Amino acid sequence: MVGVGTGKATAGGWGGPVRKAAVVAEAARLERVLIELRRDLHRHPEAPGQEQRTAAVVARELRAAGLTVTAGVGGHGVVGVLQGSGPGRTVAYRADMDAVPASDIVGGGSAPAHLCGHDVHTTVGIGVARVLARLRHRLEGTVVFLFQPAEETLSGARSLIASGVLEREGVDEVHALHCGPFPVGRFAVTPGYGMPGQDKAEVTLSGPDAFDSARRLAVDLGALATVALPQTPADLEQIVAEAQTPDGPLARFVAVRATARGDRVNVSYRCWPQERYGEVRADIRRLARASAGAEVRFPAEPFPALVCSERDARLLARHLRGAVGRNAVTELHAAFPPFSGEDFALFLERLPGTYTFLGVRGPGSPVTASYPHYPDFAPDERAIGVGVRAMAGWLAERTRRAPDLTGAPRQPQRR
Repeated sequence: MVGVGTGKATAGGWGGPVRKAAVVAEAARLERVLIELRRDLHRHPEAPGQEQRTAAVVARELRAAGLTVTAGVGGHGVVGVLQGSGPGRTVAYRADMDAVPASDIVGGGSAPAHLCGHDVHTTVGIGVARVLARLRHRLEGTVVFLFQPAEETLSGARSLIASGVLEREGVDEVHALHCGPFPVGRFAVTPGYGMPGQDKAEVTLSGPDAFDSARRLAVDLGALATVALPQTPADLEQIVAEAQTPDGPLARFVAVRATARGDRVNVSYRCWPQERYGEVRADIRRLARASAGAEVRFPAEPFPALVCSERDARLLARHLRGAVGRNAVTELHAAFPPFSGEDFALFLERLPGTYTFLGVRGPGSPVTASYPHYPDFAPDERAIGVGVRAMAGWLAERTRRAPDLTGAPRQPQRR
């Protein structure tokens, strides 16, 4: 694909802050090209840790836009750095690139497929980079684009962070979008919420009735759940509604999968808030003790929950209403969805930032067409332009040293 200009700064130097009208115009100019790019990525899904082709496409597009690009970061990660013409802060934007493994597709699959929207995420990230590169003469500070591999295995963020890129680039904060089952043109912000973590346990039974004991224990452990796993589209619709309900049933939950295999029970569970993991571990040990000779093992510490700053999420909501429209934002009052993890949590453990759902549900489409990991997941491509316009303006705002929307001075936040 041919790059859209180099994005070089004008000879006259910094030309004032990035304006909404300029962002809208640049995003509109790119819309058709970006949809074609997304379709290309969609036709070539790559499993976690195998994103060679996707990474090559990303690197090519960023270089064509005039960014400084480093490939092979933390595996197949790609880092693109866009330096503005004026002084300011350094803000990162993360987009994940991998496809859903066949085993993680609802109902099973035969090959990896882009059923979580990472092809959309990657395309939006490239679009934002192109828009801001074209407006570099008005951009203050620096934007660091992090194209991350292996999100589906919850390993890519750790590898990218371990490469030292956040420290080398002096990143002050980090932001991300994820496709969600909300109408196109709408965003779902997560002030004080986000995505649940995950914990796993293995219980091994012994004795002549070990197989029967394992089956009974799996039932007992499954009963620890406070929310049922969705079975139908109606269940998914209910989850989407409940996540937007203050103090609803998802404000605190335990979701459990317990499976007996021979003399062993494998347990995977997610909680909100994440402090509940200690309680659930105690419950698992208590229930296992009812079976003579049971041995309980927790292979690792719980993977952390993704928790968004309430203040930053509300600032983003205010920006989105101004950039996209007064009705552009819904607010989640629960960790959503309750049955998935997200390794962007590791970035937010280190830096301030936001994680926001980009509505990709087209008019009249079933909820499964916009709910990740379902085999008929088919996001409305108009969401790409919406995401690019919103995030380009947001990142340009966050790199500025000017007072933020609360009136407090913005200073770089080092950790």
